[in-house]
Amino acid sequence: MATIFTKIAKGEIPSYKVAENEDFYAFLDINPLAEGHTLVIPRNVEDDYIFHLDEKTYMGLCAFARKVAQAVGRAIPCKRVGVAVLGMEVPHTHIHLVPLNSESDLDFRKDKLSLSPEEFVRIASKISAEYEKL
Repeated sequence: MATIFTKIAKGEIPSYKVAENEDFYAFLDINPLAEGHTLVIPRNVEDDYIFHLDEKTYMGLCAFARKVAQAVGRAIPCKRVGVAVLGMEVPHTHIHLVPLNSESDLDFRKDKLSLSPEEFVRIASKISAEYEKL
């Protein structure tokens, strides 16, 4: 059975897309730790553990995530973009890219932001525009 992230990447479930290519997809987390919190996933692999990915997919995912992180950092004012790979909530490998101004910004136990659909669209558009410039 397809994961929710597979359905998102296929367009079966709406998302706030920031970047994509044939193999990978990046979209805003709908329960973000910070404005611009982005998830990066492989399109064609549903394994939930990043270290189970074959070498080509793993390296491709990391390269794609790096480019998306650069776009996030240009679009969202922050000191740096943090990276987390947890894989506990959704059974599909994914990388969290979170704009950071302090270490506590990457605390998944803290309350999540509540953003309107319009805010999500605005943020996704900003990141996407920066991604296209890279």
